[in-house]
Amino acid sequence: MKKRLNWANMLTLSRIMVVPVIAVFLVEGGYVYSILAAVLFIAATLTDFFDGYVARKYNMVSNLGKFLDPLADKFLIVTSLILLIPLGRAPAWIVALIVCRELAVTGLRSIALESNIVIAASWLGKYKTAFQCAAVIPLLIHYTMFGIQFQLAGEFLLWIACFFTLWSGFDYIYSYFELSSV
Repeated sequence: MKKRLNWANMLTLSRIMVVPVIAVFLVEGGYVYSILAAVLFIAATLTDFFDGYVARKYNMVSNLGKFLDPLADKFLIVTSLILLIPLGRAPAWIVALIVCRELAVTGLRSIALESNIVIAASWLGKYKTAFQCAAVIPLLIHYTMFGIQFQLAGEFLLWIACFFTLWSGFDYIYSYFELSSV
């Protein structure tokens, strides 16, 4: 029997535990806290790669990890995006679309699970997550540094993230109906 709280799951839990710290930094506001929030966000997103790598390499894949990993991603990204709204760094309507997609797909996964339907993760979902993270980082930084307008870069990437978020959501729904009619 595999130990539930293994190194891979602890990395995932660390991603969840950093979310309130990022939230506090965003609420505090200002240049230094924005940079600190971005650095923590980057570190947390790196744990997403490492927890999966460690789990596969050392045979630590567990049901707890399968549950916590996507949840940690959602906590990290959605919390950051929601807190960027009152700071004027992210449009509320795009954040609402992203949150609605995440809720819809999570709900659909629960329904699929009850029907023993497995919908494999697609490249669209990986792009969605990558562009969401790529958008959040410059939005967290926000300020112009080294001649880079981070806010503008973040807004551009957020549009791409929104596109992949909606596309992957529709693809997931289509896949569900395709597999449930078999």
